[in-house]
Amino acid sequence: MGHRLTKIYTRTGDNGTTGLGDNSRAAKESLRVTALGDVDELNSFIGLVLSESVSGNIRSGLQIIQHDLFDLGGDLSIPGRCSLNDDQVSALERSIDGFNLGLPSLVEFVLPGGSRPSALCHVARTVCRRAERSVIRLSKTESIASIHMQYLNRLSDLLFVLARVLNQDEDVPLWRGAKPPHS
Repeated sequence: MGHRLTKIYTRTGDNGTTGLGDNSRAAKESLRVTALGDVDELNSFIGLVLSESVSGNIRSGLQIIQHDLFDLGGDLSIPGRCSLNDDQVSALERSIDGFNLGLPSLVEFVLPGGSRPSALCHVARTVCRRAERSVIRLSKTESIASIHMQYLNRLSDLLFVLARVLNQDEDVPLWRGAKPPHS
């Protein structure tokens, strides 16, 4: 960051543009700014999960992810920049594998919900999928590092697994299949 914000409102965005990290301006409805906003929203939802009572290993993992997402947003705000690396994607895969070990085999669908922390993880997962779609759309018109899409794809998988873990911790059952119609 070249300078610190001393004044929160600048009026420079009143015309429908916003400043990027390389000091260029972009339309607020552009694909780049949409992707940035979706990643920011995802990070905020993970912050909301962290406001709940979650185990230490989930907490520490999500805190690292928040920093990664901040870096990913920085990458998106500076065209051509890439600070993420394969190790971060591998770390997500190790987390998925580790958390998944303690879960029963999945043989049915999972309703998004259950305990509050699990429900929030499901919301974060769906926002993550949207962020991934936004970054993919952006990659069709501008050069975007494939690691950004890989990271978001693995993260949505991890959030799904974490939602299951959080429900298991609260002994919340999975979807039971179609119910008979109400009489």
